Amino acid sequence: MTALPSELTGTWEIDANHSTVGFAVKHAMVSTTRGHFAGFKGGATIDAANPETSTAWLEIDATTVVTGNEQRDGHLRSADFWDTENHPTITYKSTSAKLDGDDLVTTGDLNIRGVVHPVEVTWEFNGIATDPYGTTKAGFDGSATIKRSDWNLTWNAALESGGFLIADKVKLVLEIEADKKA
Repeated sequence: MTALPSELTGTWEIDANHSTVGFAVKHAMVSTTRGHFAGFKGGATIDAANPETSTAWLEIDATTVVTGNEQRDGHLRSADFWDTENHPTITYKSTSAKLDGDDLVTTGDLNIRGVVHPVEVTWEFNGIATDPYGTTKAGFDGSATIKRSDWNLTWNAALESGGFLIADKVKLVLEIEADKKA
């Protein structure tokens, strides 16, 4: 596919019950720790004939982080990381879009703790289906890699063996099912 299917043209809203907005980061330089957010909303307006006019947005409730460890989740919500008391929301709003082979690539402003940097998200289109209730669904897997230090997220601890407890590089993992709006 070097063009988007015409059925994608329209406005889409994320189905949060069937989507994951998460991240993965190296811990202690030897393993990957994953997390996700239980609260988020977003959508896209897609023009299959003119993909460069397509837009996407995402709003994440940073207080809803889940990593499987409540102590770590609390630390991520603290001023050492997201400071959710003062910055409860993480946002992404695309500023441009383009086709790159089979993928749609959006560049947009990622705002974490009031610090904004452009991030390129590569979206793999997974298909379109109509569910038993008549809702048209589309699936996308998005990914990007960021450096948390770009957002002044620099808390860390040195390891005796060298290196640091938490890697600077973070992979964003977006597994999205979206509903087409009338």
